[in-house]
Amino acid sequence: MDRPVRTLAAVAAALALAACGSGTPAASPSPDGSSAPTETDTLTVFTHDAFTLPEELTERFADETGYEVTYTTPGDAGALVNQLILTKDSPLADVVVGIDNTFSSRAADEGVLSPYVSPAAAEVPAEFQAPDLTPVDYGDVCINADTTWFAEQGIPVPATLDDLTKPEYRDLLVVTNPASSSPGLAFLIATVGAKGDGWLDYWAQLKDNGVKVAAGWTEAYYTDFSGGGGEGPRPLVLSYATSPAFTVEGDESSTTALLDTCFRQVEYAGVVAGAENEVGARKFIDFLLSPEVQAAAPENLYMFPVLPGTALPEVWARFAVLPEEPIEVPQERIGAERDEWIRAWTDAMS
Repeated sequence: MDRPVRTLAAVAAALALAACGSGTPAASPSPDGSSAPTETDTLTVFTHDAFTLPEELTERFADETGYEVTYTTPGDAGALVNQLILTKDSPLADVVVGIDNTFSSRAADEGVLSPYVSPAAAEVPAEFQAPDLTPVDYGDVCINADTTWFAEQGIPVPATLDDLTKPEYRDLLVVTNPASSSPGLAFLIATVGAKGDGWLDYWAQLKDNGVKVAAGWTEAYYTDFSGGGGEGPRPLVLSYATSPAFTVEGDESSTTALLDTCFRQVEYAGVVAGAENEVGARKFIDFLLSPEVQAAAPENLYMFPVLPGTALPEVWARFAVLPEEPIEVPQERIGAERDEWIRAWTDAMS
């Protein structure tokens, strides 16, 4: 993928604004007597292994702030939260990026985050907001189909969750484990939202129809899936609504997202409780909502920017199509029942 080219002047201005205009308190005693935010000359960013930004942006942030920035990537959103919980008595990072709406309530319940919302988040739509966190990007987890495979076989591409249980799609679908995969958990929640009390019965039908469960997205998409550059045997895979924008050949995409199967995922950034560099953590969060970073999100983070009006790559307008009505489950319910759903799913699918 060609990455967006930014002028250094524009980048410098945006990052200077992020560094100076965030409303972050100076390192001095607060009027109420509470401790001032901590600051050091290093900043450790805890994020998932798919987090990438143009090098000129990350380097410019380091230059403008004077911080030595280190990135630590333990895995996906679930792994991020697990590591934060395991190390909360001795935090390993200052700021975390990539906690999504399927795990944000767990992070809040475990007390691993220090409240901070970037002032720039005031421009972000209410549907993406979460207490004490700053929304960064969003996208939809959906089943994807290898349209070339289906055309060659003369089989119609499925459209709905119910279609996936039909005999003509036996042994064609690979999903990911909700206990170890963020997209997997998002799809599990989608089935809860769509099927209500019958969601386990739906999974029993998928199991009977030969669904394969991979540990993670990379294995499913690049090993089991027949499309998207993979050479696997299964033409249906759990991925994202944005994925078809990255499988364009000539003037067409070789894959499509099944928009009736989608669950909306929102990614957040937060200050780690007990961070050694709280000031830097806040500056980094502000940086993520700068116009340049938001514009870079589609081609680098493979997600949609949360700031309205951000220009999108032309190819996204055609192939990264979002569903008008994704499957919804209230965040409060996710927080209350997530672990129970995972246990029930594991018992049913083992």
